[in-house]
Amino acid sequence: MRKETIDGNTAAAHVAYAMSEVAAIYPITPSSPMAEVCDEWAAHGRKNVFGQTLRITELQSEAGAAGAVHGSLAAGALTTTFTASQGLLLMIPNMYKIAGELLPGVFHVSARSLATHALSIFGDHSDVMATRQTGFALLASASVQEVMDLGLVAHLAAIKASVPFLHFFDGFRTSHEVQKIDVIDYDEIAQLVDMEAVEAFRRRAMNPEHPHQRGTAQNPDIYFQGREASNPYYLATPRIVEEVMKQVSALTGRRYGLFDYAGAPDAERVIVCMGSSCETVEETVNYLVDKGEKVGLIKVRLYRPFSKEHFLKVLPSTCKRIAVLDRTKEPGSLGEPLYQDVCTIFAERQETPLIIGGRYGLGSKEFTPSMVKAIYDNLAASTPKNHFTVGINDDVTNTSLPVREYIDTSPKGVFRCKFFGLGSDGTVGANKNSIKIIGDHTDMYAQGYFVYDSKKSGGITISHLRFGHTPIQAPYLIDQADLIACHNPSYVTRYDILEGIKPGGIFLLNSGWSAEEMNTKLPASMRRTIAEKKLRFYNIDAVKIASEVGLGGRINVIMQAAFFKIANVIPPDDAIRYIKDAIKKTYGRKGDKVVNMNWAAVDRAIEALEEIHYPAEWAGAVDEAAATSDADSASVPEYVQKVAKPILALKGDDLPVSAFSPDGTVPTGTTKYEKRGIAITVPVWLPENCIQCNQCSFVCPHAAIRPYLARPEDLAGAPETFVTKAATGKEAAGLQYRIQVSPLDCTGCGNCVDVCLAKQKALVMKPLEEVVETEAANYEFADKLPQVEAPFKPDTVKGSQFRQPLFEFSGACAGCGETPYIKLVTQLFGDRMVIANATGCSSIYGGSAPTCPYTVNSKGHGPAWANSLFEDNAEFGYGMALAIAQRTERLAELMKAILQGPDRVSSELKGAFQEWLDGKDDAEKSRAAAGKIEALLEREMPAATGEVRSILEEINKLRDYLVKKSVWIIGGDGWAYDIGYGGLDHVLASGTDVNVLVLDTEVYSNTGGQSSKATPTAAVARFAAAGKGTRKKDLGMMAMSYGYVYVASVCMGANPAQLVRALMEAERYHGPSLIIAYAPCINHGINMSLSQREGKRAVEAGYWPLYRYNPALAEEGKNPFILDSKAPVGDFREFLMGEVRYASLKKQFPERAEELYAKAEKDAQARLAQYQRLAQG
Repeated sequence: MRKETIDGNTAAAHVAYAMSEVAAIYPITPSSPMAEVCDEWAAHGRKNVFGQTLRITELQSEAGAAGAVHGSLAAGALTTTFTASQGLLLMIPNMYKIAGELLPGVFHVSARSLATHALSIFGDHSDVMATRQTGFALLASASVQEVMDLGLVAHLAAIKASVPFLHFFDGFRTSHEVQKIDVIDYDEIAQLVDMEAVEAFRRRAMNPEHPHQRGTAQNPDIYFQGREASNPYYLATPRIVEEVMKQVSALTGRRYGLFDYAGAPDAERVIVCMGSSCETVEETVNYLVDKGEKVGLIKVRLYRPFSKEHFLKVLPSTCKRIAVLDRTKEPGSLGEPLYQDVCTIFAERQETPLIIGGRYGLGSKEFTPSMVKAIYDNLAASTPKNHFTVGINDDVTNTSLPVREYIDTSPKGVFRCKFFGLGSDGTVGANKNSIKIIGDHTDMYAQGYFVYDSKKSGGITISHLRFGHTPIQAPYLIDQADLIACHNPSYVTRYDILEGIKPGGIFLLNSGWSAEEMNTKLPASMRRTIAEKKLRFYNIDAVKIASEVGLGGRINVIMQAAFFKIANVIPPDDAIRYIKDAIKKTYGRKGDKVVNMNWAAVDRAIEALEEIHYPAEWAGAVDEAAATSDADSASVPEYVQKVAKPILALKGDDLPVSAFSPDGTVPTGTTKYEKRGIAITVPVWLPENCIQCNQCSFVCPHAAIRPYLARPEDLAGAPETFVTKAATGKEAAGLQYRIQVSPLDCTGCGNCVDVCLAKQKALVMKPLEEVVETEAANYEFADKLPQVEAPFKPDTVKGSQFRQPLFEFSGACAGCGETPYIKLVTQLFGDRMVIANATGCSSIYGGSAPTCPYTVNSKGHGPAWANSLFEDNAEFGYGMALAIAQRTERLAELMKAILQGPDRVSSELKGAFQEWLDGKDDAEKSRAAAGKIEALLEREMPAATGEVRSILEEINKLRDYLVKKSVWIIGGDGWAYDIGYGGLDHVLASGTDVNVLVLDTEVYSNTGGQSSKATPTAAVARFAAAGKGTRKKDLGMMAMSYGYVYVASVCMGANPAQLVRALMEAERYHGPSLIIAYAPCINHGINMSLSQREGKRAVEAGYWPLYRYNPALAEEGKNPFILDSKAPVGDFREFLMGEVRYASLKKQFPERAEELYAKAEKDAQARLAQYQRLAQG
């Protein structure tokens, strides 16, 4: 064995790779890294214990992966998979089959919440508990080391027992926690494998040399007996697992049982739990036992089959009271699963301890030693609360336990650090390297855990690092820190950064401020904390260094070098050497230039680090007066004030249950209250250069820069810097024009500047700090200008941008290639849109609590948005369309009843009804008729009587359906090409009038960049570490084969006019439409400040053809296929080499690279030739 600093997913992958011959995989957070590292190892030829390279293959869904696992096991190969959450639920049907056929597969599950009232990617046991009836043995690990050890137990025991195992550990809390552990080498593992059992399994394989039949259909006379025939295997499993645990314990020196006890031998109060909470409870038990309390813990390892005998064996005879903790919720049950199991144990015993149950930690909710003590205190009460919750304030059903006492159970000598970073600035990656450096190059124990919000690369990240000379059992966040680093200066006024820092601790800040400027830039509360706690305060201008060496906003290695310089964990010179080694390993595939830039940044960091000698007067700093801007005024919605703002300030844990809607619904139009201010630079308008093309607004991923039209009289009272110019075009005669950015909502990508068509750029990027005050005031004035209805045509690029975007300020990455499409669609159709959104990037930046980027117009109308799951989005949207069609049809029936009945309403109302019936399938005609009907109904309903009145009243109740609704089904390529393709195909084939927008990044962007069927030949992606060997699926051609589906391939950066034309045609088409939009992505390894240009390059190189297929043209006798892109003028290979996803293949696998590059170009040429033939008719 050797020491290595790795995370839980890597530990699971290590043993799974060793013990498996085949792996069938599909990406899902947080389990994907297990499959990714296995794929990478296989690409480089690592051998398993059987002397082979693991055969690993990606399927189209988790259901497909489970089917492949089943088939592989049936054919005699030891097989594994990795999954979580909804993915595990999709595997359940095959789990019954695998268990029913006694096949020894192993599923490794990073246990995660299920999507209920909302989606959560974080950890609990909801998914695992849904499988407990399948016949899989369920084995729980509580730490990274246990994942390594018990993961091996799962594989060895499955082979011996002929029972499949589900090995699970807490998602994120264990899967992504980095710990220094003992890694079991493959030659050591090989010695433990029962090869006779392996051979026995292989002899049962399906093979025509000795055929048998599986999966027969049985009648009532024999099915029951057959179901009971496997009982001996399950009865033997606990004993087999115990034997294997002893084998692994003998090898590692770490003892494991089916249930393990920790605590006082004469404990009277005992907690029973499983997963990472065991570590927290054990650390607390040790603390309380040292203080003389009689408490203990039973750790559940083997949850299924549940061995009553082994449980009672470890329970102290002195135990009087038991608290059973479940990390799941079963609404309507008498208690959660583990609680009911423990109750069952004692159901037939005469002497039964008092047993209570409670829920904790759903969705990775914090579970701390103080909460553990609250549970023990509850057990000691005269009447303990049963069916409790802990860690929340349940003020609705009053289940929660009060946490009255804070305790710090951390062993002495543990150094604790917190790092506040910005997603995409590299903070998390640098801290993972730091923990690895400390773990691998010292004798200290090390732990790292990383907290993300749900925004994409622009969200806040908080890294929690611990290291010391004793084992670390602390799977909870740091609340007492020795060092806190703030990597983004805007955070100092938004968050309580220094909360919990110890007296004499270290504060490291990244800012461009001088020591003198700290007096005005730092809030008074922060200055007081620094002075009162006598902190060592350091500052470094990491942004300046990164900019000067060419790293842009990537400040990670700079801050990492500064950390090692001041923390003095290891000699700074050694640390710098280790950092540079890590840089070479991490960035080597991106080329020597990137490596050298990072090395230079490290050297510059050491020189630039400055200690701030602050005045003692800071201890008396007086808090600033509260801001009185509109963002804090009474006009701000109650939801924003009471729910969103606390969450945004990282105080969401303090909110009570009553603050939330029981069904999970939230108001729209709330991102405008965030004002994140995360950009380093923002665009400033140069009116003298502007040609008023509106391209900047068109491509903005966050709707942060917009054109404004104003009447001269409306500009009275404008800020002095609010310069305008005469608007061009007859539609805007007499109006003034201005381009204005919202500086605190801009992410600073710079695409607006890049696409500017003026001869001399009409926008210039300037440091946010220099212009924020001026531009924020300008934006506030612009945003309040009266709306001007200029008659610009919305079906032009320029005209579309005078329409209000109803999707704004999302949490998408800076330079995102997806969001400009969504924004544009809402500008064109947003006030009547209903959106079904597949899980993926677009559901995360579009639907992450607490704010919503979809907003409303001045009439209160805007997109109605919902997410169901990943796989079912087309069907979900189809269901919406069915409901709307049914409601609309009811309206039509009612109006026809009035028209066909006696003349009891005015001729005007009858005329309006007939107008609506004639135009109800046309947006503008139905809108015009709706206005007339609503006015006439208000006038005539009071006088109506009898049946007519009843009909008119029902029509009035249905008036929300008068204007034609535009149903949009939106998702990424992972959904459309893979997991959701079956449903998408069915919905397109149905002929229903829905619009499908596929945001094609050619990878699973949301889960980290895994290969999909949209991934082209030669692209390196996760699950395709050696480059994808097969060509991209042509989704458009498949849809066109029906003949009645409108299909378009578009690219905003290449041809904005074609994009607008395609969207307008698709929405007008009375049938299904499919828009496939090329979306450059950060996963491509490109400069996201040039993402629009990258799309243009893709089209010019023949990589992404543009076309429209309009069935309506065929009805006119015309060719329905129009090839909009011209013959390629760019170099295809040069385009590939400009993206890391292609260029990196040459560095790692040069021979294969040449072969795949040639194939990729050939594939592109063949596709283009096919389209050219179609265009010729």
